[in-house]
Parts: sequence; structure tokens; C-alpha cells
Amino acid sequence: MLSVVKKGLLIVVLSVSCSSNSNDTPNKNEEDPNETPTTPIGTTQNTISGFEFIDEFIVPNQEINSVAIGGLSGIDYYNGKWYIICDTSNPPIRYYEADIVYNETEFTSVDIHNMIEIKDNSGGSLAQGVVDPEAIRLDPITNTILYTSEGSISNGIDPALIEISLEGKEIRKYTLSDNFKANTTDKSSGPRHNGVLEGLSLDYNSKGYWVSLELPLIEDGPEPIITDTQSPVRITYIDKTSKMAERQFAYELDPVARTPELGTSFAVNGLVEILEYDTNKFLALERSFSSGYIDGGNTVKIYKVDASNATNTLSIDTLTGNDYTPATKTLLFNFETIRGQLTNNTVDNIEGITFGPTLNDGSKTVVVISDNNFNSFFPQYNQLIALKVIP
Repeated sequence: MLSVVKKGLLIVVLSVSCSSNSNDTPNKNEEDPNETPTTPIGTTQNTISGFEFIDEFIVPNQEINSVAIGGLSGIDYYNGKWYIICDTSNPPIRYYEADIVYNETEFTSVDIHNMIEIKDNSGGSLAQGVVDPEAIRLDPITNTILYTSEGSISNGIDPALIEISLEGKEIRKYTLSDNFKANTTDKSSGPRHNGVLEGLSLDYNSKGYWVSLELPLIEDGPEPIITDTQSPVRITYIDKTSKMAERQFAYELDPVARTPELGTSFAVNGLVEILEYDTNKFLALERSFSSGYIDGGNTVKIYKVDASNATNTLSIDTLTGNDYTPATKTLLFNFETIRGQLTNNTVDNIEGITFGPTLNDGSKTVVVISDNNFNSFFPQYNQLIALKVIP
């Protein structure tokens, strides 16, 4: 058990259990009426005009079974329980169960208490490099976990949408479009390395799943730069029954937000997570990173996306030079507006978003989470930020 001193005088106790799996599964017949499931969200959630900052929590460095907790790249919430996936291609491949509690003004406790190893369809441990998990969702209809893997494009490993049991065993892989598969021979087409399946959402009507690319396919346009470019990414609907992609639309990325500093040159902007909150309406988490900044170099925004009138791009081989209507996007929240209220003025490597529980005043909430990359490059945080939904 760790005692963690947060900002101000509040002391939060964070406990860690060394369990490796769980029998505490969601019970659809015993839901707390005060809790808001991820999907379907219901009519009161369908209008979102912005967000208000509630609080930040930094998850301290810790371990379960001598395995470091880190790389927290995806988060989901259902029926009082939280699910967090670890972005690592090194065994054990894993997700976590957690208890996260907050109110109108602050986090009161964060308890990452269970680590579940993700396994193959025979129940065996996954080898290094086979998957690279990014996003996670609990499907309360099937009582299973869905996660996306970016694979490794440069090593010829395809990205994947994978369904697993709550105990971590693979149930199935869903069929992805051919143009999402790793292409190591033709450098003029296919997905970019480390820019594939970053986002995942349950369908609002509970009939399938949406997956989103982080960066444009090579044939669809360039990666974003400081100046404006046509850089569309594809967001694809996969039906539960057919297990196939049935619809797709394009989402235009912003330019990179800041010029790299201190003699460095790396910069990127991508779509890191999606969340459907009504039919054809999404929250999109877009993150720009530029190297050379002591504040982390990240510029993170939440957009409201409407795909009602967007072209179905499934049959369009290349978006470059073709006519199509992308989804519309409206800025709802820029994390720059709260940078001064965050630890060391840091908006960290935010990659995950989920709807959380309803507050006592009836307000809906969202929580975002950041991936600390196990501090591989420079000190980073596993950062949780809670926001109140403004209808």
C-alpha cells in the first residue's frame, strides 16, 4: 500500500494487489443506477458543448508481481469498474482493473489492484512483438474485452482488433481491410509504422465497434506538419455479426501545434482515441507532439465529430485526389487551458478517454489517461485527468 501526497493537503492512499486475474465480473442485472456505462449512454449524454476541469492524479511508480505499472494508453469504465491497457510489446502483455473515485472537485482514491495477462487463443503467453496494445473497451453485451494492436508495420506484423475474455484469453480477431495490413514491399501505400489502430469505441447502438488510425495511410496523404496539409485518417465500423468492416469515414487531422525546439526536429500529430456518444457522433482525442520542450511538448485537444453526412470511404482506394466528404469537427476542449493547473505544467502523453460515473449534481464526466512510455525517452507521468461534461 502506498500513501501518495497530492497537490495541496489531500493525502490519497493507493493500494496494489498482486492478483493476476479476477472473478469479479460485471453483472448486467446489478448495475448501480447512479453509474453511467460507457455505451449506450442515453439521451441525457447526447448533447456535449464542452468540458470543465475537475482534477489531476499522477499514478506513482509501482509494481504488481514485480512487473512495473506503466504505459497506460487506454482506459474504459463500466458499472463502477475501470479497465486500463498497458502499451507494451514485451511480455507479459497485460491490462489492469482499477478503482478510481472522484467527486465534483478532486480525485479521492486511485487503486490499480489487478493485472490480467493477455494470452493467445490456446491460453499461452504472447511472445515479444506479436502485439502492441493501444486501446481497450469492455463490451457489456458480450462481457468481453476488446483491444487494438498496432502490430509492427516495419517488421511485417499486422495491426489487429482482438476480443478476449475477462481472464485474458483470446476469443477472436476481427477482419480488417487489406489496406490496413503491413506492407513492407511497396513503400507507396499502406499504413505508417506506429500510426495504425490507436483508437477504439463501442458502437452507440451496441452492434459493432469503431477503430481509428492514428496517421493517414501513405496513399491517403502526408503526415501533418506545422503548416496545414490534407492529412485524413480513416475511422472504420466493424459489425459484430459479420465480423467485417461495413462503414468508414475520413477525419482530417490538424497541423502540428508547435515547432520543435532546442535543435531537435521531431514533430507529429495524430488521432489517438475515439468515443461514440450518439449515432455517428464522436469525441476525438487529437494529440500533437513536438520535441525539445520541458513541458512535455504535447498539445492535446478533444473534438466533437459528426459523421452523419460523411462519405463511406471503404471502397475508395486512395483519398488523395478523390472527392469525398469528411466528418465535421468542432473543438470542445484544449488542454492548454489547464496546463498551469497540472503537475510541472505538463500535459503528458495523453492517449485514452472514457466516460466515467455521474457526479452527485447529475453531471456526466470523462477521464483521460497518459502513457508514460515507461520513461524510455525522458521523465513522463501516468497522468489521470477528470473533466465534467458541459451539456
